[in-house]
Amino acid sequence: GLIDGEIIVNPSYDDYCDSELDLYVAGTSEKIMMIEAAADEVPEDVMLAAIEAGHKEIKKICQLLQQMRDEIGKETFEYDSAAAPQELQNEITDKFFGQMSEVVLNPDKAQRDAAVAEVSKAISQYLEEKDPELVGFATELADAVEKAVVRYHLTHNQRRVDGRALDEIRKLTAKIDLIPRVHGSSLFSRGQTQVLSVVTLGTLADSQRFDGVNPEERRRYMHHYNFPAYSVGEARGGRSAGRREIGHGHLAESALNPVMPSEEDFPYSIRCVSEVTMSNGSTSQASVCSSSLALMAAGVPIKKPVAGITCGLMSNPDDDSDYITFVDIQGIEDFFGDMDFKVAGTEDGITAIQVDMKIDGLTMDIIRDALERTRKARLQIINDTMNPVISEARDYLAALAPKIDQIDIPSDKIREIIGSGGKTIRRITEETGTEIDVEEDGPVGHVYIAATDQESAAEAMKIVRTIAYDPEPGTTFTGTVTRLMNFGAFVEIVPGKEGLVHISKMSWGRTEKVEDAVSVGDKVQITVLEVDDQGRLNLSMRDPSEKPEGYTEQQPSRSGSSSSRRTDRSRSDRDNRSRGRSDRDRGDRSRASDRDSSGGGFRQNRQRPQDNISKADRNTRQF
Repeated sequence: GLIDGEIIVNPSYDDYCDSELDLYVAGTSEKIMMIEAAADEVPEDVMLAAIEAGHKEIKKICQLLQQMRDEIGKETFEYDSAAAPQELQNEITDKFFGQMSEVVLNPDKAQRDAAVAEVSKAISQYLEEKDPELVGFATELADAVEKAVVRYHLTHNQRRVDGRALDEIRKLTAKIDLIPRVHGSSLFSRGQTQVLSVVTLGTLADSQRFDGVNPEERRRYMHHYNFPAYSVGEARGGRSAGRREIGHGHLAESALNPVMPSEEDFPYSIRCVSEVTMSNGSTSQASVCSSSLALMAAGVPIKKPVAGITCGLMSNPDDDSDYITFVDIQGIEDFFGDMDFKVAGTEDGITAIQVDMKIDGLTMDIIRDALERTRKARLQIINDTMNPVISEARDYLAALAPKIDQIDIPSDKIREIIGSGGKTIRRITEETGTEIDVEEDGPVGHVYIAATDQESAAEAMKIVRTIAYDPEPGTTFTGTVTRLMNFGAFVEIVPGKEGLVHISKMSWGRTEKVEDAVSVGDKVQITVLEVDDQGRLNLSMRDPSEKPEGYTEQQPSRSGSSSSRRTDRSRSDRDNRSRGRSDRDRGDRSRASDRDSSGGGFRQNRQRPQDNISKADRNTRQF
């Protein structure tokens, strides 16, 4: 780990949570055999120092293991190799080296593969004429000749099969907005490697949830990588995700996680899918570049663009100092090389590393060279190819992406927003066509409202605000008549919240009976007159613009009718509260199972307590 510039070996979980680096290193007492890292833009020199610190501890462990082996270890044994005899390998290599060189040194992968297949056929025919029993070694020997050709030209002539220099990257292209219907898209090409990335935004309720030993409960950024058969010219059925898909998807996700906006700044779940449309090496790092572009095109405010590149290795097994490294390896260099050193990051540092190797380990000099080569290549990709297309996130979202508004409410109002068994929040989402997500954060509740159009979001926001806070006098609503009393009608102005329209406030004229003016279920336009000291709403159905000239408000009679009306309403309120308590009791027992189906989500998070939100200080935000 890395905390405040200090490298920590074998950090605790608390240290891990605060660390800028999550590095795993394995090796022998002499060399490094495995590196995997996720980092928060850690510079190359710091990363190298962390790897060296890990190797020092590895040496201690190896010393202990050697001591155990000396004391209780068993004798080693030898086995008979099933490989082709070395004499036969030398014979075939000498005979077909020139012919293989002519066809391998070709930048076009399809043409090269076809020509190599012809040479392989010639090798098979030669073996059959020599001894039919040797034909079984044909494929192995053809690969050995091709490997010898590739390695010879790289190590002796510093010539790659496509003619590039050791530090030269294949032709790069980048495009965005290829698919108009999605929230964000991009196409990134590096030579004959091409990746299409698509970004989809959702509400926080769409986050991936976990139920395991890991303390992580949910993940709002998900990266999926697909490697279809057609990308390498094959035709076979699609199957479930394999090791490559899972590993490369995790690597790209780790590379982009450090630049993702916080949940407070961007309350969306984010899914990015990278589809490999053509493959000739380093598709995982192409997916990092493509996804970075797609995220910015979608309006996700990532901190900086992220690019990825690979570094290859050809080494002398008899001399650790005799080696060459080269960037942007293609498929044939990956197959016959010694290393695939993947590094992703921003202009300021590394965000992810993953290393594959086919030799007995890497020296620190090789690792140092690889980090420096990939740093220069990464800056070239960002500055020359990605930034000219899009260098920062757009300040708007796609027209079809959900628009999210946020309002903070007192946490004791969450129950009223959700309602009995999720009834209230379900009604709000059904009536407005929105999605609502509620999160408890100590004394504060965060309500997120997602909609594809601003009108629906505004209507849902008005409902939530009315439930959580008393509406201001003069606010108008379209309400539904729920109950009729002899002194007036109760009207629900928003789901779960109702007020009284007194019979005298139903029209500018005289209303003899409540039933003459309204019926249960009627939709009526009402105006909030006041909120009394008990929090009850007094409403009016009278339109101020239709007030007759010279109209004077009738004064209540001295017979105590006003007191009688208050008594009647109090009795009605008591009955209503009694029913409400019963509903809430039932709702409390069932809410846990009903929330997911209620059209919104509820999460509890007590890690960041805040001050209570007062009516005068409530906060709304739009994203």
